[in-house]
Amino acid sequence: MDTIATEDTGTVDFRITGYAHPDAQALSAEVQQEYVRRYGDPDFTEMNAEDFDAPAGLFLIAYLDGRPVACGGWRAKEAGGPDRLLDGDAELKRMFVVPDARGRGLARAVLRHLERTAVEAGRTRFILETGTQQPEAIALYESEGYVAITKFGYYKDHPLAVCLGKELVAAV
Repeated sequence: MDTIATEDTGTVDFRITGYAHPDAQALSAEVQQEYVRRYGDPDFTEMNAEDFDAPAGLFLIAYLDGRPVACGGWRAKEAGGPDRLLDGDAELKRMFVVPDARGRGLARAVLRHLERTAVEAGRTRFILETGTQQPEAIALYESEGYVAITKFGYYKDHPLAVCLGKELVAAV
């Protein structure tokens, strides 16, 4: 567990929980409702808890003063196939911050934590699907160096889908 404390945020603990953890499932249910609100439907991408088990994945939750407020995970992807994925790809999934904790840098902190753990696991690129109805997510990713890539996954043919990627490099 990593802990950071700041004046404006409080004490934030990053805990690797796995996707099956009750807090992960509760936050995932919240993000699904966010998708329904923004797009009219939940995310239909297949999600299996074991996809987020080490060494091929990871799921973490940020706890603010003991309360689960943000989450995200990554899962290794197989190279090739119709989506033209690359060796070393990892897909970023379920990035979410509860509404009353937004604007405190938690999403950026979760993203950077996930990137670091992916590099430590030998992953070389993060890829993700988001959508045009999530402009704040797109702005975050672009500010962190993510660029448009060939669409992949469940929503690759959906007009509102946006796919981004970033080469991951180990800290020196």
